Amino acid sequence: MSADARVEELGLELPPAPKPGGVYKPIVIFENAAYVSGHGPVKPDGSMHVGRVGSEVDQQAGYDSARQTGLAILATLRANLGSLDRVKRVIKTLGMVNAAPDFQNHPAVINGFSDLMAEVFGEENGVGARSAVGMGSLPGNISTEVEVIFELHA
Repeated sequence: MSADARVEELGLELPPAPKPGGVYKPIVIFENAAYVSGHGPVKPDGSMHVGRVGSEVDQQAGYDSARQTGLAILATLRANLGSLDRVKRVIKTLGMVNAAPDFQNHPAVINGFSDLMAEVFGEENGVGARSAVGMGSLPGNISTEVEVIFELHA
């Protein structure tokens, strides 16, 4: 099943593709790769998931934030590629968690993003190499930020 069809089947609501919050491009295509800049958890109404995981919000809220961040990335891909079907697979993900100093479950939070990619692109193509790290803060106190590299079909 195609990725675009899978999004429809899952009933996923993509937010509007977010605009850059600084001097950068949301996505750069180089050869057969899409380098996606760090995205936050933009909701369809334009608001964000906010709060430090482990003190202001719990781990589940962090997971939900990472999943929403994935939806924002899918929106950027669709807006710039025309179709999610141009994506062949996830290559590398960097997931950042706005975490309390004693929070230790960063990978479980970023699973929200990775689980979504596996649902949309399949286990084989939706799961790539990954790092999940804690940050002292993130812009606007967002709970998660994710950047990712995708391989595109030639």
